[in-house]
Amino acid sequence: MEVLETSPDIGFFEVHAENYMVAGGPFHHYLGLIREQYPLSLHGVGLSIGGEGPLDREHLARLAALIERYQPHSFSEHLAWSSHGPVFLNDLLPLAYDSATLQRVCEHVDQVQSTLKRAMLLENPSTYLQFQRSTLDETDFISEVIRRTGCGLLLDVNNVYVSCINHRRDPLAYLDALPLHAVGEIHLAGFAEDTDSLGDRLLIDDHGALIDNAVWQLYEKVLKHVGSVATLIERDNQVPAFGVLLAEAQQAEWHLSKVKA
Repeated sequence: MEVLETSPDIGFFEVHAENYMVAGGPFHHYLGLIREQYPLSLHGVGLSIGGEGPLDREHLARLAALIERYQPHSFSEHLAWSSHGPVFLNDLLPLAYDSATLQRVCEHVDQVQSTLKRAMLLENPSTYLQFQRSTLDETDFISEVIRRTGCGLLLDVNNVYVSCINHRRDPLAYLDALPLHAVGEIHLAGFAEDTDSLGDRLLIDDHGALIDNAVWQLYEKVLKHVGSVATLIERDNQVPAFGVLLAEAQQAEWHLSKVKA
């Protein structure tokens, strides 16, 4: 493994928790070796925090065991839903922002934090549609979840840009409306570009490209508000050579260094 062979100067690594919900095997072997050298964070994709049904207690128990095993500096999940009853969906689906959804999400976040015995980070979503029944703005919804539960915010800057372009909203105004004091980690990623059925520009959060310059510019503005915060480069599709990822990590570190100075 290139990371173990070269020991790059990296602040931390992050993995999807669901990839390690087994007792042993090579995944755990290599993750254990990485954990000996680097801090680790765990990122969930399967809790379905926004789902209408109860959280899967077995899934939550496996997550708790994983956290006990690796002692990550943070655990995060998405403000989304991905299951309905026994059906699991391979996507992170959007929520209607109303009082019923708010109550349900807060109850689920409270349950996760009580089980894990730590505060979690909740990630702002990338979205491609909005519900007419919503009575709260997304930023107000996120702010209220954080206020009620005491969880932190995983600020995905690429998600901010993607969603704001798709919904014709000013990304800076969106950021200004978020509780940036609660940011515990930042994600940066690339997006794909398409057009919708009306021929309008449509951005897709596919984690399959270099980080766009507009996202870097937003990141720099965010750092002026939040200071030096752990920042992850996400890449799930069309994964390039490790050196390309390392170069983007170094670019993020350069932005962070300007805040530290």
